[in-house]
Amino acid sequence: MKNKILNFKTLISMVALAAIGTGCAKIDDFGETNANPDAVTKPVTSALLTSAESSLPGLASSLRTVTYCQYVSETQYTDVSLFSLPQLESGGSYSGPLMDLQVILNVSSNQNEVAVAKILKSYFIWTTTDRWGDICYSEALKGQSNLTPKYDPQEDIYKGIFKDLKDAVAALNVNGAVVKGDVVYGGDVTKWKKLGNTIRLMAALRLSKKYPNNGQLAQVEFNDAATNAAGIISSNSDNFTIIPPGGPQGSVFQNPWYATYFSRDDYGISKTMTDLMAGLGDTRMSAFATNSVGFPYGLTRDLAISFTNSINNGHGRVLASGKRTETSPIVLIGASQALLAWAEGLERGWATNGSAQTAYEAGITASFGVWGVAMPAGYLTSAAANYSSGTGVASIGQNAAPWDAIPAAQNASTNTPLKRIQLQRYIAAFPNGNEGWAEWRRTGVPDLRPTRFATSSSKQIPRRFVYGTGEGSTNPAQLAIAVGRLSGGDTQDAKVWWDQ
Repeated sequence: MKNKILNFKTLISMVALAAIGTGCAKIDDFGETNANPDAVTKPVTSALLTSAESSLPGLASSLRTVTYCQYVSETQYTDVSLFSLPQLESGGSYSGPLMDLQVILNVSSNQNEVAVAKILKSYFIWTTTDRWGDICYSEALKGQSNLTPKYDPQEDIYKGIFKDLKDAVAALNVNGAVVKGDVVYGGDVTKWKKLGNTIRLMAALRLSKKYPNNGQLAQVEFNDAATNAAGIISSNSDNFTIIPPGGPQGSVFQNPWYATYFSRDDYGISKTMTDLMAGLGDTRMSAFATNSVGFPYGLTRDLAISFTNSINNGHGRVLASGKRTETSPIVLIGASQALLAWAEGLERGWATNGSAQTAYEAGITASFGVWGVAMPAGYLTSAAANYSSGTGVASIGQNAAPWDAIPAAQNASTNTPLKRIQLQRYIAAFPNGNEGWAEWRRTGVPDLRPTRFATSSSKQIPRRFVYGTGEGSTNPAQLAIAVGRLSGGDTQDAKVWWDQ
């Protein structure tokens, strides 16, 4: 662990050195003044890999998406809960981790390093397209050779992700060159293979609305990933996890949830979440929050302050304090999510290499395990969570006046095994808002309702991010083509391709 933390800090510093080179005392030292003999001309690919991986914690801790899926409530400034326009830029991912990874792909001769970069690039692209929809992909990251790349249709992006993941897993060689600078798996090729298969499995399942039947793209890719000899993530020891080393406030070296609460106190565990967990008799709440007092979702600022005062600021904060230190691990994809995704595929008949019930129960067990929480006796056979007959929770997130922002009955009722699997996957993804929001959009489980105080024109929970203003000014012609493919235009209510 100590070596991993030191590598994280040291190699991030090397990225900066690789970018600026070293200085000289006099201009005469250069000889030919247009060519710096001390400049770094060959990228340090191990440092670029560490740099890209250092962006993962922030990706798994999006305050906007964690609010949209109602894991969290805003307790003071409630604009996001009221569905203010999510007009956000995606450029940071392209100029940061994606460019780091593309340089590796362009220059590295280490086959294993290239394969790892492909898997990570696929993950960043997957999470980006799921938020915005059509994004720059096939013509992106080419630098000066193409400053106005096209926006690829999301269907094509998914097909590209599937191919890259499949190629990367096939290329990874346990007897090949060592992958340096890897602060996720320490260069363990077998774990990277499992991650590549798991991302493809989960991405394929994301397409269940578009391709619900056997023989279609989603089922074919799902089954191929599920049956790959390298396996999927099925043990917490193989989780896609990054451990921040700790460091200066606001830096990439801190767990983002620690940084969120370091100087502010704007977020609380939502009442939607606390009611759901209470209805299930689920002890994971002891890890999910500092206490089980949920904050009503979607209040105006005045009502939020009123509620805070009514309970003497006693609502639960996100994550138990011991799970929210500077160096607390961040799980981006865990065995629980992978096993529950596999369970859903088995339940759908997309694969036959296992039992859906066994995978469901293993996924829940893995989720309790990763949080270090004992599963209540009889949880898997309880009336709420039983695979064969569990009813879920009939009413969640109910607020009493005057804090009744969501007065209509919400529910997490589960009248089929499929819904029971989907509900547990929603829980297992906590607090990764990107994953929770995407899964809710795909499945409608749980039955989240919008706040009656919504400020958006539709008053509905957003379905995507709106393109940032920077994209409209730097690449307007290509952006206009992408917007033209959106039903209703570039709005937060337009659904991405797989959500239709």
